Amino acid sequence: MKRPFVWPPHRLLRRLIGFSLLFCISAIAVSCTVADSNKSPQVGTTPSTTPATTQRLRVAVIPWQSPEEQQKKLQPLADYLEKVLKQPVTFQITKDYAAAVDLLVKEEVDMAYLAALTYIKARERNPGIEPLVIPIDQNTGRPWYTSVIIANTAKSVNSLKDLKGKRFAFVSPSSTSGFLLPMNAFQSQGIDPTRDFTTIRYPGSHDKTQKQLAEDLVDAIADDKASFLRSQKAGTLAAAKYKIIWESDPLPAPPIVINTKKFSPEVVSQLRQALIDAPPGVVDVAGTTSAGYTLAKDADFEQVRQIYIRLKSIKVAEK
Repeated sequence: MKRPFVWPPHRLLRRLIGFSLLFCISAIAVSCTVADSNKSPQVGTTPSTTPATTQRLRVAVIPWQSPEEQQKKLQPLADYLEKVLKQPVTFQITKDYAAAVDLLVKEEVDMAYLAALTYIKARERNPGIEPLVIPIDQNTGRPWYTSVIIANTAKSVNSLKDLKGKRFAFVSPSSTSGFLLPMNAFQSQGIDPTRDFTTIRYPGSHDKTQKQLAEDLVDAIADDKASFLRSQKAGTLAAAKYKIIWESDPLPAPPIVINTKKFSPEVVSQLRQALIDAPPGVVDVAGTTSAGYTLAKDADFEQVRQIYIRLKSIKVAEK
């Protein structure tokens, strides 16, 4: 997989670049929306001109950690946006990945913090949905992350082929790192989870999936690397007992996306710029400390989209 473009980590340079490209990308976004409208009728309310101070900005968030912990970590970003936009902002952590997509597609929320695959699924259903920004990992200085497969070292699993006959947990069928990329790897190795795994589980979030491994309910799991490293540091999945047996190429970090049908281009640009100007140290949906945000466009997710198109007909049920 081709590595996404990496913005320079220096914040001032990144901001200058962001300002220079902002109007160009906003114009492209409007153009894409008009083109898509020829395929699907326009749905929704009349676009706003400016964010209304009395109207709450509703943001759906896919579940990555426990709702309480995730809400606590995301609150500084909500507080920052309220101050800059001068309107109430609510982050709604959904019960599962599909619920976040449904809320956005049905226009019951205005924005969403999704993953690459959930964004692709949402845009497939509503072409007016577009990415605004993606977070930059503070530790790596890059706007991407990787998918990994973690195995219990006591289970004699050293490669993907060793997973045959084992118990496995994905995160969710809509998870990029917790399902799509591992499934792509399994296909390349001729592994059919339905046939080759004795147990298949979908706990629904990364922390719940890690708990299944820690409690010896499964022998290996799909995860994202940053989440696994945090669990190692916290002692949840000790390095002596659990190891990475596979890692994907880089994939785009979870984007913040917006339904452009609900807002004017000026407001979309205002929201995008507010996120680009977010202070370092805010936490993204995955719980990773961010160095801020950088611009995102639909083309950034094309390689993930092609994997999804190739594998979308494959269903792997729990057992």
